[in-house]
Amino acid sequence: MAIDRYGLGRVIGEPGVLPQRAQRVDPSMPLRPGEVAIDVESLNIDAASFKQLKEAAGGDSAKIAAAVQDIVRTRGKMQNPVTGSGGMLIGRVRECSPEHPDAARLKPGTRLATLVSLTLTPLVIDEVVAVHPAIDRLDVKGRAILFASGIYAELPSDLPDTLALAALDVCGAPALVARYVRPGMKVLVLGAGKSGALCLAQARKALAGQGSLLALDISPKALEALKGIGLCDHTIAADATQAVAVLDRVREATGGALADLVVNCASVAQTEMASILSVRDGGTVIFFSMATSFTSAALGAEGVGKDVTMLVGNGYAPGHAALTLELLRAEPKLRRLFEERYV
Repeated sequence: MAIDRYGLGRVIGEPGVLPQRAQRVDPSMPLRPGEVAIDVESLNIDAASFKQLKEAAGGDSAKIAAAVQDIVRTRGKMQNPVTGSGGMLIGRVRECSPEHPDAARLKPGTRLATLVSLTLTPLVIDEVVAVHPAIDRLDVKGRAILFASGIYAELPSDLPDTLALAALDVCGAPALVARYVRPGMKVLVLGAGKSGALCLAQARKALAGQGSLLALDISPKALEALKGIGLCDHTIAADATQAVAVLDRVREATGGALADLVVNCASVAQTEMASILSVRDGGTVIFFSMATSFTSAALGAEGVGKDVTMLVGNGYAPGHAALTLELLRAEPKLRRLFEERYV
């Protein structure tokens, strides 16, 4: 039997549809050629999705667990029907098809983190062991299937699993920042969470002491933590859904020049226009937030006559996992921040 590289055969009732777009996928065993079965230990739910689940559950961990189990039971994967987003997982290889390209490496017991979204990953949850609302994580007992096209990272031996999971969950963000930041630029990052901190660390490295870094978040405490470890030059405590107010603050902070590059890592909706207004004409906005609306961004930029390049952050870039883990290794203060927040 030929390898089903993209998992099309796992899609239920929608021929030719890819698993990410499908309403339901089949997570059942046995394995098919080219697949890997993973004993799942933890799910890292993406920030926008977890925020929605948490609000809908009134902060009740048992209700969050029940909601996730219901989604997975219904869809065969973890794809929040409200946000459309998922997350990623860590676990151990249970079994690897001999046809998988990395079959020689993926021996039973190998610990890994999947770097493809839970929105396309066939998943069964037998039990939710614990819910960690502060870090968007569920510890579970379950099983997942990784397709031949699915990217992953073996968990490093020199970093705690929980630390690696927190960083790898958003490793596409700093990797793309590395492509676009150049010395001399003014860079604004919206959101002081995991991806925001990593993007600032990578931007600082790429600026090489030439340029300026601004961080914006609604939480003064989160911003102070970032500034306290030297990840930004200026902080702006503001609500990113209030675009005009944000524009005024960014103008003030940049002497009217605005930012050359804006990186949106906010976990709430309706922050598109704050990003677009904060960048100079001819500048670039990278949207990493899963709460981003293409319609709002495209029509919003048109509506205010802004000549801006807008990029949708891809969770994959060659070498993204290694780049992100190396940031933690090379930046002791950043590592401590992650350990305090996410471990």
